Amino acid sequence: MNRLLRLVVAGLALSVLPRLALLAQDTSAGAMDMGGMVMDHSPGTAPSAMMIIPMMKNPMLPGMAGMRPKTTPWLPGAGVDITKLPEAKPREDVLLQDGDTLDLTAMMVQRAIKEKPHIMYGYNGQYPGPLLRVKQNSTIYVRFANKIDLPTTVHWHGVRLENKFDGVPDDGMQHGTQPEVPPGGTFLYKLTFPDAGIYWYHPHVREDIQQDLGLYGNIVVESLDPAYYSPVNSEEILMLDDILMDGDSLIPFGKEAPDFAPMGRFGTVLLVNGEAHYHKMAQAGDVIRFVITNVANTRTFNLNFGVPVKLVAADESRYEKEMMTDNVVIAPAQRYVVEARYPQAGDYYITNSVVALDHMMGEFFQATDTVGMVMAQPGAATPDRTKEFQTLRVNAPVKAEIDKIRAEFDRPPDHELVTAVEMKDLPIIMLLFISIDTIYRAPVEFTDAMSDMNWIGTGREVRWILRDKATGKENMNVDWPAARQGSYSKIRLINDIRAFHPMNHPIHVHGQRFLVIARDGHPVESLAWSDTVLLPVGQTVDLLVENSNPGKWMLHCHIAEHLGSGMMMNYTVAP
Repeated sequence: MNRLLRLVVAGLALSVLPRLALLAQDTSAGAMDMGGMVMDHSPGTAPSAMMIIPMMKNPMLPGMAGMRPKTTPWLPGAGVDITKLPEAKPREDVLLQDGDTLDLTAMMVQRAIKEKPHIMYGYNGQYPGPLLRVKQNSTIYVRFANKIDLPTTVHWHGVRLENKFDGVPDDGMQHGTQPEVPPGGTFLYKLTFPDAGIYWYHPHVREDIQQDLGLYGNIVVESLDPAYYSPVNSEEILMLDDILMDGDSLIPFGKEAPDFAPMGRFGTVLLVNGEAHYHKMAQAGDVIRFVITNVANTRTFNLNFGVPVKLVAADESRYEKEMMTDNVVIAPAQRYVVEARYPQAGDYYITNSVVALDHMMGEFFQATDTVGMVMAQPGAATPDRTKEFQTLRVNAPVKAEIDKIRAEFDRPPDHELVTAVEMKDLPIIMLLFISIDTIYRAPVEFTDAMSDMNWIGTGREVRWILRDKATGKENMNVDWPAARQGSYSKIRLINDIRAFHPMNHPIHVHGQRFLVIARDGHPVESLAWSDTVLLPVGQTVDLLVENSNPGKWMLHCHIAEHLGSGMMMNYTVAP
């Protein structure tokens, strides 16, 4: 049955372009419902035993055979004996009290992926980095040391901290908050945590390399309210990632500029908490809270848990009202908190179930890969949390806080940003193909089906753009007047489908929090505070930014290769 294709982003339906209506299909038992992006996985029906995503091996376009990116191939640890490096170990939980100091070191480690050791990076030799647990309103200090072979910093993603500790380098391309920390250097960070929620930390220097090789970790900021979340049987902290390999070898990075600049570096191996296999043991009837962060360079996941889940919280707060959903679409840098109940014994597969695009053929196809598995054992959950799970709570404190500013929602935007791209000095045949390929543009690019062409484009030939609609100024030349602390700014983001190569973008605002109040002019039903929003192709999204934190901050796309290709600007809040 033909119908309008719709994507469900964290439980909120997003209408997609009418030209995609022909993509909808009949949905019988066990088949994908493209209308809601739902895959039925009853216990015992594994869609895939391995978490390997093969890159599309389309024929190279005529005239492009043998072409390579115009950068020097680079991998970490040149001249280093891998056997002399410490073996990476799984992350440790670190509980920090107000006033505590943490020693954090970025270091080279050896890690086995696909049973072969590789030189990679890790914070404190761990993958992911240490899981930091702090109380809301606490302050901690981090003594950071750089022992990798590149300059780096640490950005504390989503934390509303003092501007000078935000971890953005003053490197000539970014107007930063600190100097780069050179190999062998140190830096002292002071972190304050005004908001309960889930946060993470990562470099802000060559994220496409350093983050991809393992430099990332979570921060759980626990609310002072003991009833902040409903009670559950267990909680799982998941960091989703992928890494690009050819067989059992890492694909080198571009030394002078990011490669894979058009679409970002999609990986071929999915990782959960740095491992290629994730399993969780449970009892039949257990309710599990999943706290999820997407740390991939570019991949947007469409997660299905084998059962319906309750959407509880986003980046920086709970939702006004909890919602049930069949799937969660999570873009790079976003975080979601969901709860799932596993009603009977069996194996439940957590999958990434997407509608992907074969650019060469102009065909959409279904792709489902296993992210992990929950193994529910026979018996009964103790205690039984069924009643709490079935209750969709209204979070009165969140609603009351938002009610005070609803009058701001309907006024005209203060600023409008349009996404665009420029490409130059690439093979003519490639540029011609991309211009034709736009006919088939999907709202969200879930996979890389033009990997050879994507690889060839680097940050030297590809420039991703945030353009101020009023002035035409772009990226770091955008010079909005400083917003006053205590005010609210309405920012309209427009992903122009007429761009040369339109693509979805996860847009992140440093140092502030915002509400996603409307998509394509339609009010969002239940709100939560966020710092990163997914902007699909062809869509207009309205943000209401709370200007609470003075300083000069970054606003940028969180696809690492897009950031490395210039897609960033300054956003200033004056005291």
